[in-house]
Amino acid sequence: MVLIAAPMASSGGGGITLLLPLILIVGMIWFMSRSQRKQRQKQADTVAALQPGTKVITTSGQVGIVEEVDDEYVTLEISDGVLVQFVKAAIGRVIPEETDDAVADEPVDEAADQIAVEPAETKDTVDVPGTGTEKVQDKGKLPPTHSEN
Repeated sequence: MVLIAAPMASSGGGGITLLLPLILIVGMIWFMSRSQRKQRQKQADTVAALQPGTKVITTSGQVGIVEEVDDEYVTLEISDGVLVQFVKAAIGRVIPEETDDAVADEPVDEAADQIAVEPAETKDTVDVPGTGTEKVQDKGKLPPTHSEN
């Protein structure tokens, strides 16, 4: 028996198979940077549109009303008479103003208008052995059911 050493056959698309993962990685990076660019542009538009009286939320979660807008800073009133300066980049989003039309369009829920009155917790008295006195013991409250809000 004679063994012949033959070279292994190569697949025809060697260059394409190496290039395909590289193309996919570059495409993913491009799409991610594109979405980040859109977010930065939206943030810049939000900051540019700030004017006194606008209600905003900062990136740290602070809610306030814009009092003054400078080149670099925004002064927010976070409580009655309490003014705080933030860097413009710290403004996260603008809270839309609620109009009377939006409140009037909401359906009226009569059940929500009724006040649910829960019975007061009852207390039991227990005789303390050997002392002849009574001790007040709280009765446990039942767990809430699915019908309670």
